[in-house]
Amino acid sequence: MQKIKPRTLSGFMELLPSEQVSFDTMMQRLRDSFSLFGFTPLDTPLMEASEILLAKGGGETEKQMYQLSKGDTDLALRYELTTSLAKYVTLYYNDLTFPFRRYEIGKVYRGERAQRGRFREFYQADIDIIGDGSLNILNEAEIPSIIYKALTSLGLSRFYIRINNRKVLSGFYEIIGLGDKITEIMRSVDKLDKIGSEKLLKLLTEDLGLTESQSDEIISFVTHSGDPFEKLGEYKGKNEAFDVGTDELLTLKTHLSGFGVPESHYKIDLSLARGLDYYTGTVYETYLTDYPEVGSVGGGGRYDNLAEYFTDRKMPGVGISIGLNRLFYILQEQNLLSDDFYSSPADVLVLPMTDDLSHAVSLATSMREAGLKVQLYTENKKFKVKVAYADKLNIPFVVFLGEDEINGGVITVKDMTNGQQTTASAAILTAGICDKIKALNKNPPVQGQ
Repeated sequence: MQKIKPRTLSGFMELLPSEQVSFDTMMQRLRDSFSLFGFTPLDTPLMEASEILLAKGGGETEKQMYQLSKGDTDLALRYELTTSLAKYVTLYYNDLTFPFRRYEIGKVYRGERAQRGRFREFYQADIDIIGDGSLNILNEAEIPSIIYKALTSLGLSRFYIRINNRKVLSGFYEIIGLGDKITEIMRSVDKLDKIGSEKLLKLLTEDLGLTESQSDEIISFVTHSGDPFEKLGEYKGKNEAFDVGTDELLTLKTHLSGFGVPESHYKIDLSLARGLDYYTGTVYETYLTDYPEVGSVGGGGRYDNLAEYFTDRKMPGVGISIGLNRLFYILQEQNLLSDDFYSSPADVLVLPMTDDLSHAVSLATSMREAGLKVQLYTENKKFKVKVAYADKLNIPFVVFLGEDEINGGVITVKDMTNGQQTTASAAILTAGICDKIKALNKNPPVQGQ
């Protein structure tokens, strides 16, 4: 029989065991962070009817979406989590309490070209706050604090959040007489960080047909390096949407310190628009300070009607999404995953030294009941091989259980980090191991960055 060569599809991530532990820990710490802010977990289906996922747009979305059929049913794999959320809050509207705060961490699929840091299958970590008819601006001010808490819980410290308001941008373009080209200009200006001012000027004048004067005013506005509110003040009172957006930005900034976000970790950036058209207010993007070339590791914003394709009810919301595979890939590529992070599959390896395994089985069970992860090694191997097994898996403690220990009612524990061996009662040593494991588990998956 011809053997099939094993391979992993391009754009799909598979990890070795220790890496998987780091990745899973990142997910758990994000869950813990989101829970601190009162978000409830949600798990929507990986697959939906194609008409659901295509509700808010075809075109590029349809091209990137994995579709399949079963009988007469047209199905698709979700390409993001927001559309499934819109369907969910519409379907269960009468059973939910609003504002509805949910987080969801799940896989999504996009049939785009796989490239560095971009995947066809990847995890998104989303939070959203959905209102019924209205949603207070304070919810938008809270989002950066959730981002800050989530990323610092991973061990990250050198990152910053870019913040802007789409009302400010749309109002500004109307003020300078370009209201009919708002979408095209926003998409062009959103590329500023990648292409620079000179290329943006060329894009605005040659591709969009703006005058040099209009283009210069736009670039002067979005690249202002001083106090952004001084620049905004120059246009105050000339457009209602602009004034509302300016007031919302000021309200948000006023509350950020109260929410625990240091000034070093956010920036009001008048160039930020984000590409998706459904954002209507505050927008956010998060970057790693030392690696701006990799782009945003998370973003989101305010949208005025989440479920407009499914219901006439006005359901405004605000949310953010973190691309977990992309973030993990960057941390891995830049060697930022911590060497001190505890990623062993077991806390203790019990090595029976007698033919009668009943004592070892009982010991392993009692240690598991104490909350320890325990492996029982029963393979017929040489002693050195058994100890080497623990060493290769970075299991920090090995328990030897021979005739002398059984007769004396004790166990012998070897600390693999320093080679020290201790013989005492199982209860005493189990308690000591529990304390040491608890300390090890506090280490973040990302080293100081």
